[in-house]
Amino acid sequence: MDVYLPIANLSVNGLYIVLLGGLTGILSGLFGVGGGFLTTPLLIFYGIPPTVAAASAATQVTGASVSGVIAHSRRKGVDYRMGTVMVAGGVVGALIGAALFRALQAIGQIDVVINILYVLMLGAIGSLMMREALSAIRPGMAGSAAPVRKRRHHPLVASLPYRWRFYASGLYISPLAPAILGMLVGILTMLMGVGGGFLLVPAMLYILGMAGNVVVGTSLYQILFVTMVTTMTHALTTKAVDLVLAALLLLGSVLGAQFGTQIALKARPEYLRLALAALVLLIALRMLYGLGVQPDEIYTVAPL
Repeated sequence: MDVYLPIANLSVNGLYIVLLGGLTGILSGLFGVGGGFLTTPLLIFYGIPPTVAAASAATQVTGASVSGVIAHSRRKGVDYRMGTVMVAGGVVGALIGAALFRALQAIGQIDVVINILYVLMLGAIGSLMMREALSAIRPGMAGSAAPVRKRRHHPLVASLPYRWRFYASGLYISPLAPAILGMLVGILTMLMGVGGGFLLVPAMLYILGMAGNVVVGTSLYQILFVTMVTTMTHALTTKAVDLVLAALLLLGSVLGAQFGTQIALKARPEYLRLALAALVLLIALRMLYGLGVQPDEIYTVAPL
C-alpha cells in the first residue's frame, strides 16, 4: 500500500509506517517515553529527510502521549502539579529549540546535527540503561535480593530556593528543578522530534527523586503538551510537518500505547529495560555507521 508524502516528496509503504507508529505507542505505554527517539531514526533509515522525520515524529508523539496519559490517569499515576511545572519549562525550551533549528537549517547543517545528536544521546542513554538493567538482574540470577535504593533527590535540587509540595510525588522541592528539566527536554523535542521521555523518566527518578508510581504518567503528561507546542512551532516556522506521515504514525501509536500499558502491568521491568537498552544501542550504532559512509542519495529534499 504505497502512500505519497507531499512534504517529504516521496512514496512510502503505508502499512510499514503504521506498524512503526504502533511500536512507538507500545514503548510509550511501557516506559513513559514518547517514542520519538526511535521513530525519527527509523524514519531516516527508511529514507525520510531528517528535518521532515523530526518534525512529523513530534506530531505523532502527541497522539501516543494522549492515549498513555488517559491510561495512567485512571490509576492515579499522574502528578499534575509537577507535570504542569515541567510543561511551562518545556514550552520555553521549545521556543529556544525553534530558534536553533532555524539557524542550523539556514546554514544547511540541520540534517548532520540531528544525526550527531541522536548518536550521542542514544549511545549515552542506552549504555546507562544497559548498566542499570544488568545490575538489577544479577542479584536475582545469583539468588540474592537486590539492594533497595533509597529515593532521594539530588543535592543540587535540595539547594534550590522557593520550595513547593508535590503531594502525588511525595516531594518538597523547588519548582525551578522540574522547570529547568522541562526546558532541556523542550529544546531536544524541537531539534530531534523526540518526546524526551527517555531522558525525563530517569531524571525524574534519580535527580528529582519522584515516586515511581507517578513517573511514567507525569512524563507522558509533560510530553503531551510540549510536543503540541513543538508541532505548531514547526508548522509555522520550518514548514517540515508532513500531515500524511504524521497521520499514519498516529494511527498505529494510539492503539500501541494501550497495548504497551497492559504489557507493563505484567512483565518484569528490569528485562523490559534491558531489551529497550539493546534496541537503543543498536540504533545508535546504525546511525553512527550512516554518518561515516557515503549516502545512496547525495542530495536530499528539504522543505522551503
